[in-house]
Amino acid sequence: MNNIWLLLIAMGAVTYIPRMVPMIFLQDIKLPPFLRRVLEFIPIAALSALIFPGIIYSTDSINSAITGGVIAVILAWLEVDLLVVVGGGIGGVLLVELLL
Repeated sequence: MNNIWLLLIAMGAVTYIPRMVPMIFLQDIKLPPFLRRVLEFIPIAALSALIFPGIIYSTDSINSAITGGVIAVILAWLEVDLLVVVGGGIGGVLLVELLL
């Protein structure tokens, strides 16, 4: 049981340290506006790269997966609640699966 706690503490340190080091050492550095703008888009690009394959391979039918994904993107673009976005995507997949 002690090994599990040691492992959890080590995993926490490995996760925490790389995030805190740049915040501590780079907090006084002023970045050019272009670089700041580029860095703002990294989380969006990384999240998209992780979510897109999950949408495509979520069902056996590519048509229902794309339909659900498109509905979810439209609802997210309209800035509705996250639960509505997820429910709309699932509903779109269900509707296409039932109709085909």
